[in-house]
Amino acid sequence: MNSEPLLLATPSGDVLKLRPEGPWTAANVSALETLSRSVGADVDRSSAVTLDMSGVSALDTLGAWVLEKLSRRAASSGRSAEFVGVADHFSGLMDEVRQVNRHTPAVAAAPNPVLLRLGDLGKSTVGAREDVTIFLQMLGALLIAVIGVLRRPRSLRLTSLVYQLYRIGWQAIPIVVLITFLIGAIIAQQGFFHFRRFGADSYTVDMVGILVLRELGVLIVAIMVAGRSGSAYTAELGSMKMREEIDALSTMGLDPVHVLILPRVAALVIALPILAFIGAVAALYGGGLVAQFYGGMAPAIYVARLHEAISVTHFEVGILKAPFMALVIGIVACSEGLRVKGSAESLGRQTTTSVVKSIFLVIVLDGLFAIFFASIGM
Repeated sequence: MNSEPLLLATPSGDVLKLRPEGPWTAANVSALETLSRSVGADVDRSSAVTLDMSGVSALDTLGAWVLEKLSRRAASSGRSAEFVGVADHFSGLMDEVRQVNRHTPAVAAAPNPVLLRLGDLGKSTVGAREDVTIFLQMLGALLIAVIGVLRRPRSLRLTSLVYQLYRIGWQAIPIVVLITFLIGAIIAQQGFFHFRRFGADSYTVDMVGILVLRELGVLIVAIMVAGRSGSAYTAELGSMKMREEIDALSTMGLDPVHVLILPRVAALVIALPILAFIGAVAALYGGGLVAQFYGGMAPAIYVARLHEAISVTHFEVGILKAPFMALVIGIVACSEGLRVKGSAESLGRQTTTSVVKSIFLVIVLDGLFAIFFASIGM
């Protein structure tokens, strides 16, 4: 009996006869791999391969797998491969090895598009419920923080509040003025262009005044604040969450809502009405310039027509929306910042989600306010 494994290759016409002998076990793994490689070229050249197992004295899983690989190498090119002379006590092992990696994956049935849509709807519903829950939790936490400040006014972080007002209020004035000025000018230009056909140039002033004061002024400013300040809040809190600074505040016994979120949301609630007012003035001024240079309307006539067309009610409707829009923007921005995980990808994703959600909710809130004020006659 051979103490070392052997592999005899005997060509017989187009048929290659392989006769393994000796112990084909894991103890001789190096020799087995060498023997397998040595007959590889002969296997590729032959049209059929026969493996005579009668000379194998010992066999384990590794040895059986080496022989099975030779068989599969022949079969992969369309050649026939056959085992003969397999001892009874080796047949079970060989049968098991032959089944390895031979299971053909089941072909998945084409998904039902209706079921896919229902699945997407279910996931969206669960996600929306989670978003509403997080929004309400943040609103409740803010309410508790406000009550705490009312009880202990000295606990308000005035320095942080003033700094946030400077960032989101004062520094935002130039871009707000520029955009609202252009919006007012575009509305006036389009109004004169179309109303002139009917000889109703003066009604352009009515349209500019009412649209700017009631709807577009505060809406455009809120969208700009959501994109500018809301995204900044999400990125700041998300970075703090990634660096575990928020956890450190909790460890030191400080409430992150009171320290980080309340000054930011309060600054938004204070600054957005002011920015909306400044934006409305800039839009009316832009409309006045277009009325003078494009519509041929004197400034005195433009101002007089504004006095007739608008009232304090229109201004109140627009300004009353601003704090609520600011509250929504602040809650969404801060809650999305706290949902950031430990990666930069998560930070970018939550910042984008924050801006999209904020703008969507601002527009929905504006529509709800429009229905409410119409129902009470304002």
